[in-house]
Amino acid sequence: MIWVFTFVGMLVFLLVSIPVAATMGDLGFILGKLFSPFPLYRAVGEVSWAASTDFLLFSIPLFVLLGQLLVHSGIAERTYKAVDKWLSWLPGGLMHANVATCAIFAATSGSSVATAATMGTVALPQARKFGYNEGLFAASIASGGTLGILIPPSINLIVYGFLTNTSVPKLFLAGFVPGILLAILFMVFIFVVCLIKPELGSHRSSASWRERLLSLKDLLPILFIFLLVIGSIYAGFATPTEAAALGVIGAFVLAACYKKINRHTLTQSIRGTLRTTGMIMLIILAANFLNFILLSLGLTDQITSFVSDLGLTSFQTLLVIILMYVILGFFIETLSMMVLTIPVVYPIITSIGYDPIWFGILLILLIEMALITPPVGLNLYVVQGVRQKGSIRDIVIWITPFVLMIFVMIALLIQFPGIALFLVR
Repeated sequence: MIWVFTFVGMLVFLLVSIPVAATMGDLGFILGKLFSPFPLYRAVGEVSWAASTDFLLFSIPLFVLLGQLLVHSGIAERTYKAVDKWLSWLPGGLMHANVATCAIFAATSGSSVATAATMGTVALPQARKFGYNEGLFAASIASGGTLGILIPPSINLIVYGFLTNTSVPKLFLAGFVPGILLAILFMVFIFVVCLIKPELGSHRSSASWRERLLSLKDLLPILFIFLLVIGSIYAGFATPTEAAALGVIGAFVLAACYKKINRHTLTQSIRGTLRTTGMIMLIILAANFLNFILLSLGLTDQITSFVSDLGLTSFQTLLVIILMYVILGFFIETLSMMVLTIPVVYPIITSIGYDPIWFGILLILLIEMALITPPVGLNLYVVQGVRQKGSIRDIVIWITPFVLMIFVMIALLIQFPGIALFLVR
């Protein structure tokens, strides 16, 4: 009864366009009032305080600010032009640079939406200039942008580690190889489709080796930030939160070197950071309260027992969970989906013997899929918003093969768990 009411209530609230955080908070109050003799709502202050004062979560606004500084200082655009000189001779031209630059930028931004928005702003004018198929070109940016939450540092991996008490540095380490392999799969698809139909990627530029080598200097800022953030974590000098702060300092210094520290850059960076952080934290606080209510009502234990009593094998249970995330991804915003489902799914996954770090990477792949599947595929709308012309329909058509590439990556990860775990081990 509680499970049905929760599911129906969530669906109704979302369909009438109530914001996700308000939906979860309101649902928690209603469930506590209807199904518990105790005034569970009185715990909202303590639950919110406990969640919002966790030291690990302080890294979220820092990583967001890091990405914002790189965007507004023009470092991201320089990176794109450098990668263009190395990859645009391939069939598909600039679309390979789209995916590769997204992967590089993902190593500093921690956010898929920020990665997609940045690359859309930098790359989409080139599609119109050189006559690319805009649907495929935009789809390559939207799908490449999803790498922002898989290649570390990743805000979503930090949230997963916070919710499951899993080591964030180990999660970061586990995300490297799957992130690189997924970027390669995206590029392989672009290569094949443009080899078959060259008119889809009409522009193929060539650069001399001298130009390529000179362009490497524009990749050094991103490499510097990456080594500063990730290197400080694995060298034992800093926690993820402290590494994020070092990254912000490094981005500020780089922006100053490029003479981009001005009122406009700082205002835009801080405004974007406040907006994004406010959204993320409000969702986390509301989800923590709802999860507290569901745990107090015994729903988590009931669902775990229900799944156990189905008599499914571990692999069949995993497939059911994957199917659930695929379906939820059509309707629920990705961060909300994580914080809503992890407290229920995580005990099931650990009880049937799967590694929590491995499952964290699998979950991020499913979250990536949700970012590019309509009707709530956030990256699709971000890229279309930057595009400001045409119909989103052609992006949706071309995004389907990229979704299939994510399915291929999920299958590889299930068949060969060492893809995610061998660096950790």
